[in-house]
Amino acid sequence: MAGVIIGGLALAGCSGDSGTGTGEVTGTLSFYTDKAAWKPDFESLNSASGDAVDITLKTTGYSDANQYDAFIKQSFRTSKSPGLFTWHTGDSLTQLVDEGLVAETTDIWKKAIDEGWVSEDLAKSYTYDGKQYCVPMNIAYWIMFYNKAIFADNGIEVPTTWDELNAAATKLKAAGVTPYYQTSALFTFQWFQHLVASTDPDLYAGLADGSVKYTDPKIVDIMNLWLDEQKKDWFSDPGSTTDPAVALKQGDFAMINFGTFFAGNLEGAGMTTDDYGMFAIPAVNDSLSTTPVGVESGPICVAENSAQRDLGLAYSEWWMSADAQTAWNKAHGDVAFNPKATVADPALAAIGEQIAGDGYSLYDRFFEAMPTEIVTTAIEQFGAFNANPGDPLPFLEKIQATADKYWAEQK
Repeated sequence: MAGVIIGGLALAGCSGDSGTGTGEVTGTLSFYTDKAAWKPDFESLNSASGDAVDITLKTTGYSDANQYDAFIKQSFRTSKSPGLFTWHTGDSLTQLVDEGLVAETTDIWKKAIDEGWVSEDLAKSYTYDGKQYCVPMNIAYWIMFYNKAIFADNGIEVPTTWDELNAAATKLKAAGVTPYYQTSALFTFQWFQHLVASTDPDLYAGLADGSVKYTDPKIVDIMNLWLDEQKKDWFSDPGSTTDPAVALKQGDFAMINFGTFFAGNLEGAGMTTDDYGMFAIPAVNDSLSTTPVGVESGPICVAENSAQRDLGLAYSEWWMSADAQTAWNKAHGDVAFNPKATVADPALAAIGEQIAGDGYSLYDRFFEAMPTEIVTTAIEQFGAFNANPGDPLPFLEKIQATADKYWAEQK
């Protein structure tokens, strides 16, 4: 495999034309990340990358997200722009692409797709005006985790349709068990994203590009579905300060909609796959040809004007390979974006293979799909809705006011 990867490194130097890289594709690469706690995981790959492509990382980690973002943006104005850095998809990446600050990776993506290392579906999150920028650091599917003992005690099978999911929630509530987790802070958007995207994917896409308003009658109807579930008392106390992993373990609720990375939180709380399971949440609209699944993908990018541009692109190409992703998954468990990589956790491997197969489609998580300003207001309003469920229109009107202002400024 190493010979194949090294042979392909010529691609890395031609993914863009205007960079100031030195042409060097081996050596020590300066890597900046806002995932400070992951520094040992990243640098544990140095042996593998050193052997395969003769590149090792020198990692600088930031714990403060705002400080990190400010540093990265400032670095583009100096001669020390990073050869490799972590960033965010969606609106944040669009801004860098529009300003010509990140290196194009179209050739890397083409090779990765041709090799079967990555899906064309995922490439959409990295595509701007028909070209790709950055590569995925990781992905996480937003799915449902459940307490196996609670399901077993109540005779509930893993639901495969929306009706079965509703029947499970009804049965749990009748038995005195709260079906779902919710919160009023930060992670307030996931139920909304699933209800909208799995009712009508085009409606969700319309919210992302401003062609659909949050006050659209179809969105109001979807919010009223959520309100109906709230009235049935299907959700946990949104103000609870109990760690959600601990709460699932102790049965405060039966299910929690979260990214696949949450498996690590559950293990940290003392649960194993004997105690919890995972499933893709069924679509609200059972006439859809595929079940939409939210995907969160964090990019690794190369600064266009970095002296280490070529080195960063060479590492990015290796990073996409099955060998690199097998090593990364062993160091930092989750599902893998590369279907040829070996996933260390059998349960994560199983659900990753399931969602990567036929019958499922991916949409960008709300946090990345929508413009940042709109996300900020929406998270606040969904949190307020969770805390005090009621007529959804006033909440949606506040989100739309922010959306109107944002989209007006884009014209």
